[in-house]
Amino acid sequence: MQEVKIPAALVKGHTKTLILAILKEGPSHGYAITHEIKRRTEGKVAFRIGTLYPILHELEADEMVVGAWVTVSDERPKKVYEITSKGLEELERGLAAWKQMSVAMFQVTGERAHDVKTGAS
Repeated sequence: MQEVKIPAALVKGHTKTLILAILKEGPSHGYAITHEIKRRTEGKVAFRIGTLYPILHELEADEMVVGAWVTVSDERPKKVYEITSKGLEELERGLAAWKQMSVAMFQVTGERAHDVKTGAS
């Protein structure tokens, strides 16, 4: 099976879940979040910084994350985000919705998750 970058429209509805999943592991700044998502998905999901920051600001306004400016030695200040209890609840909802959608997709297509991942038929 040929590797395909996941279309932005498919990722869009799950962007918050992806960001919150990274932040669940610990505080991080925007560039590190995008880098980690890209690394973990082997490049199949990649955000532009210009896409990420409005979502982080929305998460912050909704009290799902808190941000604080941090300066380390001679580096530029970076805004580091940390997930809140409200963000953890949203992450759980987002993961549950994704799991339900995945199951529904496999039920409709007749595929199994293992077949899709490995390219088996």
